[in-house]
Amino acid sequence: MTAAIYFSPTYTSKKGTEAIAGTLGGGEVQVFDVTLPDACTEEKTFGERDLVVFGAPVYGGRLYRGCKERFRRFRGTGTPCVITVTYGNRHYDDALIELFDLVKELGFRPAAAAALIGQHTYGQIQVGRPDEKDLAEDREFAERAAENLKAGVFLESVPGNRPYVKGEEGGKGGNFRPLTDDTCTGCGLCARECPEGAIGPDFKTIDPEKCIACFRCIRICPVQAKNMKVPAYEEFAEGFSRKLSEPRKNEYFL
Repeated sequence: MTAAIYFSPTYTSKKGTEAIAGTLGGGEVQVFDVTLPDACTEEKTFGERDLVVFGAPVYGGRLYRGCKERFRRFRGTGTPCVITVTYGNRHYDDALIELFDLVKELGFRPAAAAALIGQHTYGQIQVGRPDEKDLAEDREFAERAAENLKAGVFLESVPGNRPYVKGEEGGKGGNFRPLTDDTCTGCGLCARECPEGAIGPDFKTIDPEKCIACFRCIRICPVQAKNMKVPAYEEFAEGFSRKLSEPRKNEYFL
């Protein structure tokens, strides 16, 4: 069995993970989307003949903590895997090596790895990525990864540092908290789809301790009631967009 396991609030990690898994699995892939807190709550164990592709976003150069907690619901028994992290054009820092260490701890054996570019959550940075060119590169990478898997070749390491940047403070998510304007219809989609259950029953109140500033609610609101229309954010986003305007390339490790 080929499986795709990913945490993907804004659907960027989902795209690359599924493209790679689909190529490796010949189009037959079992998907485990752990973006929502109650997804895949029972522990799942994979065997030596299975293949798993992991996908996760980078949060400040690290894996988001909640993502790590959800990946721990899956166990391998010497199971080969491919690991991917998706980042918004700044840098992935220690996220890839953190995922590498995590999957090995869980009983998986990484045969290939990738650091993929996706549209940044904030500002207008690499809008639309991964695009078709990116996904074509992902599929080509998967074909080369299949050669490693067939030959039984596994990675000894990936780029990154130990100890990881920011130590125990890393992987918390951003500090911005979405607003809700009067166009909200009360449909409840934002609350149902929040990765941390941070949106209250009135669909307007957001728990600042739970919110990870992934902006999923902003992306999916059918009437665009969720927003970040405040000067502090707009000024930050404009400067951040200029700073990260030069596109980076996907990086693949075999």
